[in-house]
This record gives sequence, C-alpha cells and structure tokens, in this order.
Amino acid sequence: MASIRARADNHMLFLDFRFRGNRCREQTLLEDTPANRKRLAKVAEKIEELIATGSFNYRDFFPNSKNAVKFDLPEPPVAPLAEAVSSLGRPGVGETPLFKDFAELWFTEKSIEWRTSHKKTIRDDIDKRLVPRFGEMAVGAITKADILAFRADLAKAPARGKKTTLSNSRINKILDPLRQILCEAADRFDFRTPFQNIKQLRIKRSHVEPFTLDEVKQIISIVRPDFKNYFTVRFFTGMRTGEVHGLKWKYVDFEHRLILVRETVVDGEETYTKTDSSQREIQMSQLVYDALKEQEKGTRQLSDFVFCNRDGKSLDYKNVNNRVWKPLLRCLGLKLRRPYQCRHTAATLWLGAGENPEWIARQLGHSTTEMLFRVYSRYVPNLTRRDGSAFERMLTGVLGGGERQIHIDQQEAA
Repeated sequence: MASIRARADNHMLFLDFRFRGNRCREQTLLEDTPANRKRLAKVAEKIEELIATGSFNYRDFFPNSKNAVKFDLPEPPVAPLAEAVSSLGRPGVGETPLFKDFAELWFTEKSIEWRTSHKKTIRDDIDKRLVPRFGEMAVGAITKADILAFRADLAKAPARGKKTTLSNSRINKILDPLRQILCEAADRFDFRTPFQNIKQLRIKRSHVEPFTLDEVKQIISIVRPDFKNYFTVRFFTGMRTGEVHGLKWKYVDFEHRLILVRETVVDGEETYTKTDSSQREIQMSQLVYDALKEQEKGTRQLSDFVFCNRDGKSLDYKNVNNRVWKPLLRCLGLKLRRPYQCRHTAATLWLGAGENPEWIARQLGHSTTEMLFRVYSRYVPNLTRRDGSAFERMLTGVLGGGERQIHIDQQEAA
C-alpha cells in the first residue's frame, strides 16, 4: 500500500509503503510536481504488485538504502502454513497460525482487489485494533466470547476527534475484516468460525438534509468568488466530492453540454470511480454550463483539473470543508452539515421539478431508482401525492362527481 508524499523541508517526493510488516520510507530526488507524482505512482504500483506476488527484491529498487541490508535475507515463507498443517492432519486450535501472521497473509492476498483508500483503512484497523487485541492468539483459539468482548470494548471507545463513542457503523466496519480473516482461516484449517450467529449492529437510517433553493441561492451569492463556480457545479450536478475534485478539463464536453465522470480523487490520489455505475455522463444545465465557461478562464491554462489550488493540484477536501464551507454556513446562520448534502440537494431539486426518476438516477450514478424513492421521496410532496388528489381525480373521471372535482380543482388552483 505505497503512498507518495513530499517532505515539508525541501518538497522532495518520497515513497511510503509497508514490506514484511515494516513501514518503509524511501527518499527520491524528484520535486513535488504533478508529472513527477505520476512517474513515482507507476513505481509504487509496480512495488505493490511485486510485494503481492512475493517477488519484491528491496535492493533492486533501492540498492543504496539502509533498509536493503535488513531485507537481503529471504523472508520466511508464509504461504506453506497450510502445507505444514496438512502434514499434521486436522489441526487443533494450538496448531493454527497466530492471528497476526494469518492476518498479514490475508491482507497480502486480498489487497490487490481494493482501492488504495480502502487498503489504508483496513491496514489501520488491522494494525491499531485487531492485532493489539488478537495478534498473539492462534486463529483457531479465538472464541465467540472473545469477539463479543472486543465488540463491547469498541462500543466504549471514543471516536476520533469527537467527544462521542464509536458509532455502530464504525464498529461494524472494524469487525468486518476480523470476520473475513477468521472465516478464511476456518475454511483453510477446518474449524468452526467463531463469528457464527454474530449479527452486525443495527445502524440508524442515514439522515438527509438537503438545502432549499432559497438557501442554495444565498450560498452561491455570498461564497468567495473563487468558489462560486465550484459550488454551482456541486449543487446542480449531484457530483460526489471526489468526482468534483477529480474532474479534468478533458472530461468537460462543452459542445454536447456533458460532464464525463471518469475519475475521482480520494485522499489526494486519483483513482477509479466509486462503482462502475458511477461512470456516467451528466447533462449541463445552463447555470452549470455558464459556471464551467467562467471557470475555464481561470484554471484551463493552470491545471488539468477544473477546480484546483494555486499550485494546479486537486482540491483538498478538509481544506475546503474547514476554510470555506463551514465558515460560509456559519456566516449565513445555516445548520452545519457535510458538503455531501449538495448532492442530496441536486436530487431533491430535480425530483421537485418533476424530472424523470430514471434520468435523475443516471445523473447521480445510481444503477436503479430504488435509492431515489427510498431516500428522497419524503422531500417531494408532488411525488408522493400526500393529498390524494390524483386518486380522487381518477375516480371522478371514471365514476362522475363533477361538483367534487370542481372543489378539488379550486383547491389546487389556490
């Protein structure tokens, strides 16, 4: 899971990755530029590939590194764990590998399937949560009681940067790799998984808080001039944060008035979109078209990215959130909420305007309209017809009752 970073003192790039359970940092002589980051990203990708296949030789890449001496000796084989056990017949709990060893093997085998951001999350949970608790235990010796006790302790742990404890959603996400590791171990070493009959904690339904059209107008009229186009695009396209930050000029088709969603930026890294259905074409409204034309004057010659910082790099979510978004809402006296609510706002405005739900789902990158109706319908009275007038009109048309129909029409006209 290599990442590319820059030193604060000289702005030179270095590689930060893990090998044989060790964190390795290797300095380069490359300055921090978009071109150099791309060059180094290819090296990082090759290193990850070789580590995953077990054929990475540290000295081939970093011959003069102090770390090369440490890794000159071949690593003790991990894969033959299953072979060693098979020679003993069915293993007892003491004959299965330690959790920390099998977790490392599992991560190596699975991480090739994941996005970099997901790798980082799983790596952190293994290193900071799972190994400290279960690392010295044999995987076959971990019991259901051990897992339930761990879950109970997580429920008391403070959430990062907050005064509250970990949410049920976060606890489920920490337990998920533990579940996968132990289920895989149970399958390989033929013992019963201790996760049997342990259900996920119930998660509260997500709360959607879109802005009204008047609030959107207030925000766009008062926001810093250099972010007016940015929020216009966010409010009226429904793009996710990473999609907006990853939008490049080559994906803006002014001729056909389309925004092509092809890439996203997560934790400063350019990557594939959230899902395959997220790869889509968004139709530009006139407001969005005008905003992008105006933005073109400022950043087209500066960067590949439509919205970028002064150095031409993609915007940083935390920076925008803390220095632009939150102060803006406080200034307007609006309730603080995540910038992601811009996406929810676009969905509710489209629905309220009577747009086709299938078209809206495509604009948002949803594969079906299910989420659309489940999440947003309560914000759109015309969609749910709470007053019953549509049904009343149908009955009147078929069965008669002109006076009642006139009364309904008068109410609607008022």
